[in-house]
Amino acid sequence: MKIAVMSCIHGNYEALDAVLLDIDQQKAEKIFCVGDLVGYGPYPNAVIDQIRSLDIPTCAGCWDEDVVEGLNACDCSYPSVLAEKRGIKAHQWTNQEINPENREFLANLPYSLEWQNLAFVHGSPHSNHEYLLPELDAFVALERVLSTGADVLFCGHTHVPYARDLNAGELQIEVDAQGESRKINFLSPLKKIVNVGSVGEPRHGRPNATYVIYETDNQAVTLREVTYDYQKTCAAIIQKGLPEIFAWRLAHGLEYAERADDPTHVCTR
Repeated sequence: MKIAVMSCIHGNYEALDAVLLDIDQQKAEKIFCVGDLVGYGPYPNAVIDQIRSLDIPTCAGCWDEDVVEGLNACDCSYPSVLAEKRGIKAHQWTNQEINPENREFLANLPYSLEWQNLAFVHGSPHSNHEYLLPELDAFVALERVLSTGADVLFCGHTHVPYARDLNAGELQIEVDAQGESRKINFLSPLKKIVNVGSVGEPRHGRPNATYVIYETDNQAVTLREVTYDYQKTCAAIIQKGLPEIFAWRLAHGLEYAERADDPTHVCTR
């Protein structure tokens, strides 16, 4: 069985439409979404309406949470005060744009999804704001998958797609409890982390939308990259009064961030 998994649509309806067409051409039998339907992009209601109309199982992303609960992300997650101001402006715009029915839909999205031996989260099983980067320590990465009880963990949030096998084999943990040290050995079967990238705001160096096709019979992962008229979305970003740098980021497939202009603003935790 082929399934499609996507993430980080961010109000980019043009990209979502192109990805859904590609999914249909790939003959995927089921679609999952790991959140961030809104934020940055100009068409949040259209994106949510499409996801709802197709009844695509979706878990909440950090932007989806923030629109419902208020801007609650750690403010030091921004690299500079200017970047934070842009994020707040985008949040305020999206918050005003979302209609009550779609806000209720976002409010009822689950934190995670499970299907067969697969788990789906936005950031990580620990937090929607945690980045599971490809260079993450192998033991930490394995722990994130094991904590779900699944064999494959699908995530997004970083906007950069990758597939990583975690073939740990035998692991040994040394535990220091009540002054006594002991070693625990256990076997870990092959696990996978699959980051599906971003439909609506890619950061892999190109403006193309990305998502993943996964085949359940052989665990094959195909990272799909879909072209579309991103310039139409860029024009809409500017026309609707969102920060113009969002259009630049989309056109270049990159995250633009200034150096921190206030060192105390950078997270040290």
